[in-house]
Amino acid sequence: MTRPEADTPPFDAGLQLERTSLSWRRTALSIAVGSLVSLRLFPVWLGGAGWIVPGMLGLVAAATLWLVSKQRHHAFMARVARGAEPRVSGAASIALISLGVVAAGLFALIAVIVTRL
Repeated sequence: MTRPEADTPPFDAGLQLERTSLSWRRTALSIAVGSLVSLRLFPVWLGGAGWIVPGMLGLVAAATLWLVSKQRHHAFMARVARGAEPRVSGAASIALISLGVVAAGLFALIAVIVTRL
């Protein structure tokens, strides 16, 4: 006797794709807000116009994340509309985001050390 779960497809085309897309967009918005705050405060607190660079890089990262999130959502939805599994290659995106987070952390550590000397 087979289980009833074995007869149904493993994917439920519910709202999880929308929730994931919205969470990435919230992340992009959070990065953009943090970058705008750093554009306003870093030059005042730390002195020098060079402290505008982290904020600008953050804004570029937020815009890129927003666009990639939108493209991936459309790609997922197109696959679901065709009846295929919602799989899109994304290992490079995850690695790039991880690298960006590590780079931002190292930059912050260097900034703290340099400003304390």
